[in-house]
Order: sequence, then C-alpha cells, then structure tokens
Amino acid sequence: MTTNPEKAANNFENGYNCAQSVFMVYSEKFGIDTETALKLSSSFGGGMGRLREVCGAVSAMFMIAGLAKGYTENNNDDIKGKHYQLIQTLAQKFKEKHGTIICRELLGLDRDENSSFIPTKRTPQYYKERPCKEFIYDACTIIDKYIFEENM
Repeated sequence: MTTNPEKAANNFENGYNCAQSVFMVYSEKFGIDTETALKLSSSFGGGMGRLREVCGAVSAMFMIAGLAKGYTENNNDDIKGKHYQLIQTLAQKFKEKHGTIICRELLGLDRDENSSFIPTKRTPQYYKERPCKEFIYDACTIIDKYIFEENM
C-alpha cells in the first residue's frame, strides 16, 4: 500500500506543484474533488505563485489543518489560539527538519534569483536537482502525525 507521503511525491514527479502534490492526497477525505483541489492549491506552488515565499508543501499542510481542525467562530480567541498553536507546531516541525519554511531558502536561492513567473521545465535533470520531493514527503509525514494521529 502506498503511503500519503509516497503518493504526494509521485504527484510531484507527475508535474504537479508542491502544494497541489500534497493537497490532492488529502482532499477526498474532505469531500473535495480532484479538479477543485488542484485549482484551490495551484496558486501556492513555487512559494506562492513562484514568489519563493512560504513553501507550497507547507501552505498545503496549513490548508489541510484548516479543513481538519479549523475554526468557524469569529469571536472565540481560545479556539482561534488553539488553531494557531497547531499551525505554529506544524511549521516548527518542518523547520526542525529543514531550517525554514521559505521556498527560496529551502532551494538556496537569492531573493531576486528565479523571480520569473515562468515555471522551470520539468526534465529528468530538474527532478534530480530539485529537493522539493523531500519537502513534500516530510510535509505529509507531519500532517499524518499531527493532524490525523491526534497527537495534539
């Protein structure tokens, strides 16, 4: 049986961006069809539209946390605080493994390097050099542990 991290890594190898690769694995659990999941998460690839800000896998992790444990009460600071604590825990777990949640830092890029909106061509060389598959795998491992295993 293929694990969630393996499914997400396979999604990435099939051309989906980091956010799509992660979000698509869990979307059905929340009644979200694949097309909607892909559209919803499409903007978060490349660190949010290739701005190289928050890693797409991390953004997807946060979206999944919202679906699983998000709040809807607008004036309940206790519930809001508990959710933000979960988000900060997820971010910290990712940082413990990779040092940051920022795409450009994960990729070792300067601030203005690769700032084009044009995606990099997906070639065998791209997949060899790009560490994103590891980030995707780890984001899913964190999701599985801290959102679905109820360790919080």
